[in-house]
Amino acid sequence: MSLYPARAVVDLGAIRANARTLCRIADGAAVLAVVKADAYGHGLVPVARAAVEGGATWLGTAQLTEALALREAGIDARVLTWLYAPGAPLELAVAADIDLAVAARWALDEIAAAARSAGRPARVHLKVDTGLGRNGLTPAELPPVLDAAAELQSAGLLRVVGVFSHLAFADSPGHPSLQHQLSVLHESVDAARSRGIEPELRHIAASAATLTAPELHLDLVRPGLALYGLSPVPQVGGPEDFGLVPAMTLEAELATVKQLPAGHGVSYAHHYVTPTATTVGVVPLGYGDGIPRHASGVDGAPGAPIGSAGRALAIAGRVCMDQFMVDLGPEAVEVAGDRVVLFGAGGPSAEDWARAAGTISYEIVTRLGARVPRVYVDHDDAGKDHR
Repeated sequence: MSLYPARAVVDLGAIRANARTLCRIADGAAVLAVVKADAYGHGLVPVARAAVEGGATWLGTAQLTEALALREAGIDARVLTWLYAPGAPLELAVAADIDLAVAARWALDEIAAAARSAGRPARVHLKVDTGLGRNGLTPAELPPVLDAAAELQSAGLLRVVGVFSHLAFADSPGHPSLQHQLSVLHESVDAARSRGIEPELRHIAASAATLTAPELHLDLVRPGLALYGLSPVPQVGGPEDFGLVPAMTLEAELATVKQLPAGHGVSYAHHYVTPTATTVGVVPLGYGDGIPRHASGVDGAPGAPIGSAGRALAIAGRVCMDQFMVDLGPEAVEVAGDRVVLFGAGGPSAEDWARAAGTISYEIVTRLGARVPRVYVDHDDAGKDHR
């Protein structure tokens, strides 16, 4: 029995099925499953294993610590990590056969030093800023980096495996910037080839472009959100429209259920006042668990949706650090200990929560706190539960 009155139930069968679907959609391009940020809150190692079982041949992390954790767990798929600062222990990555992104000139020098220390050549992917204005080498910065990379490759200290970029408007299918960024990437690859660098992989598509822009698949795609069964383009279609299955269900037991009279304030500052005599339940999750405070029900507007006993309810009043309230209605059947679903199977979706909180579904699942237990189930194609 769990000591915590809530849990995130993660279906590894859904992760595996989504990976298979994304491999089919990629249509020949390799699939790199992005498992950064503890696999978007779903759990790094279990998700990574399921993704590889589903056909992903690469895994991607933002941070070096997560890439190393994959190797420590015995996962031998190719791993790319892309966000680190000067002084990072890159020799650990090189020794563990982890591919490293290069987004600045200094990174080449540190990777070369790491290769000398590790006694083996590093595998690198050159990150080009083709228009996002975030991490990566601008086209103006690229030529001297290519020159240095060619020299280091000739010296046997590294091998340029890939050239890649990230899109600014991938969630706006057909946006003119997509083709512009693709053209800049192609020009960058041509510049590399002119210096004797022959990258095996060109990649620019994350989840949105994987699902909506096959011309951007190139040699490898990097789906993140879609792996977890959520749509990066909800204005185009939901998960079911792309053959994806949401993998996480966030649920909790009601801690308290009590009667309140009409006109009674609920939670801090009484932003919610009961319209009639009613039953109010306390859900033992709050912003300390990653529940957005801006998902509160204030000023007469309902908060984020909640599923209870087959009914659609909503947060009433302010979300607190460890709890929030829900108006169960005057005819409530719930009692303390009954299960409610915040999002996932049997309740609203993470996208519903995103709309209520004015954010994106990425944030809803990723911000879920570490103190919420992750419980893993494995529903196969026949719907069987292999807990």
